[in-house]
Amino acid sequence: MRFKLTLTSSGSQNLLPMNYQYYISAWIYRVLKSADEAFATFLHEKGYGIGDSKLYKLFCFSRLEFGRPRLLKEKQLFELNCKQIHLQISFDIPEAATNFIKGLFASNSFYLGDRNNGIDFMVTGIEASSPPDFKTTLNYSLSTPWVVSIKEEGSKHARFIYPDNPDFATFATKHIREKYVSTRLQDPGLIKLKPYAPFKRSGYLIKPGTAEETRIVGSLFDFELTAPIDVHQMVWSAGICEKSSNGFGWIEVYE
Repeated sequence: MRFKLTLTSSGSQNLLPMNYQYYISAWIYRVLKSADEAFATFLHEKGYGIGDSKLYKLFCFSRLEFGRPRLLKEKQLFELNCKQIHLQISFDIPEAATNFIKGLFASNSFYLGDRNNGIDFMVTGIEASSPPDFKTTLNYSLSTPWVVSIKEEGSKHARFIYPDNPDFATFATKHIREKYVSTRLQDPGLIKLKPYAPFKRSGYLIKPGTAEETRIVGSLFDFELTAPIDVHQMVWSAGICEKSSNGFGWIEVYE
């Protein structure tokens, strides 16, 4: 279930860190946590009924839609020239949760940014988006990078792989399958991925400015996905890759 939010700045600030995705993710978590008991109960009664803590991560969000901001590259900042911007967020939850989610985010006030630069926003509009006509085979375009990482034996850190790696499709579809099984408790059947060239590496920092600062790198490309319709609905709502709750794996259908 996707929603389009209208965010209106409520102060004079207009500088936003380039790695704003981490702060959006943290804000969404705070909103969900504020309704922790009610949300968990809702998921149990109306959702999948199992693994509530995992379902908290089954969300994704788009890049901010803020026109053409001035780029302050040396300071790693965007200088916005508008008071109103848009953001799309999405949750892998039943349609019955539409009003519940709207209620959580409507009129929510929050600060987006770090301790040095950021903007005070208020959610001044929220509307549900209509899903596409799902079919077993669809073409998608990535708006935010698809992240695939593998942890090799003896290695301390995971390694990112990209669509030109022959193992990319195997590991990418493995994650989709695991996400489906963990929430639906059944095997999804055939999942087949066909990436289209060219692809572009892209990424941003998670927990910027802290000791845990990490750069996550994925790929932007178009692709064909063949899978049961339930799987298409899931990746549309929850994001298609690992770390979707950090702002990766937002997809759009194209013909």
